[in-house]
Amino acid sequence: MLIDAALQLAAEGAEVSVREAARRAAVSPGAPFRHFSNRDALMAAVAEEAQRRFRVEIEAALADVPPADPLARFRAFGLAYVRWAMRNPAHFEIISTGRYFAHGSSAELTHDNSELVALTERMLAEAAAQGLLRSADLKRVQIAGRALVYGFARMNLDGHFPRWDVAEGEIERMAEGVIDLFIAGIAKP
Repeated sequence: MLIDAALQLAAEGAEVSVREAARRAAVSPGAPFRHFSNRDALMAAVAEEAQRRFRVEIEAALADVPPADPLARFRAFGLAYVRWAMRNPAHFEIISTGRYFAHGSSAELTHDNSELVALTERMLAEAAAQGLLRSADLKRVQIAGRALVYGFARMNLDGHFPRWDVAEGEIERMAEGVIDLFIAGIAKP
């Protein structure tokens, strides 16, 4: 209840406090402090829940792609990232920025994020081992892919697409096209 209330406050752009989350959750002002010592602890729990939901989305997307096709898996990961961020803008904002809390303060979040980074590293290493990539600089490819999906999600969250003449109903198709263009650029012909 408190996590949902804090998420709602963040979604509204309101200042998140333990007391306001308690009020929204209809619990006594002191009750949350039995679970969360301060706002950072509450926001870490919110971020951990957001990350858990994000991880479910990634795992579901990857389940539909053959394990032997690392570039298709890398594409599916990227699309799942963008789709999740578009459907869950408050969660995306919480886990992608330092606005709400210090990310390094949550060992669980740090560990889970490291696992997702390692997953993309493995996909790209498999693609390289299969001779599918133009570049041997896997770190650069990985960072470029992350920048692409993060940037696309951020553009959506910040309302940039109307200025680029991309209608609301076309954003997801645009994401697919942009990711496909990226994949075509990193793949050997």
